[in-house]
Amino acid sequence: MRVAVLFSGGKDSVFATFWAIMHGFEPVLVTVRPPEYSMMFHHPNVDATRKQAEALGLEQIFVETSEDDWREKLVEVFRSLGARGIVAGAIASEYQRRRIDSIGEELGIPTYAPLWHKDKGDELMKEMLIYFEIYVTAVSAEGLGPEFLGEPLKKLMDAKKPNIHPFLEGGEGETFVTDAPFFKKAIRIKKWKKTWDGSRGVAEIEQME
Repeated sequence: MRVAVLFSGGKDSVFATFWAIMHGFEPVLVTVRPPEYSMMFHHPNVDATRKQAEALGLEQIFVETSEDDWREKLVEVFRSLGARGIVAGAIASEYQRRRIDSIGEELGIPTYAPLWHKDKGDELMKEMLIYFEIYVTAVSAEGLGPEFLGEPLKKLMDAKKPNIHPFLEGGEGETFVTDAPFFKKAIRIKKWKKTWDGSRGVAEIEQME
């Protein structure tokens, strides 16, 4: 069954892709190019997801959106793909989950969120941390500073920051996956461009192979 996977390149959407493959679906990666500070979609390193799609050996489609037209454009893309389902990496955001579910309802197709309401003690999350190579690409929460940008997610988790969701939900941060057991080849990041404005920061990938 052909399904559309909302793919940002972060740990959650990469896991959602893996879940779709393991369940016998035919995933197509749908990557949104949103405006900066979108409430629905990741912004940093969107173009770098091309390398992930190559490493996964999967088809990928990019969608340019604004905060006003993203829903309309996604509906159009899902229809054009003939998608029989929508897969997302949502964990805790009711805002995101409700909006994705409403698209599925409009199209008459199921939506799947395999990580929904999982936490760091869940077996799925444990496997992700063990087998995925994950880097922090953005932070935006009190207690998270520039020292975490471009660093492995494990470093941030080991810091055990209070009041920070262990998987950076709620806009606290974003990630990028460079390797996983189902990648056909690994990605190596050679150079980061890091910016910090005093309260939030971004690590953009400048060079990779």
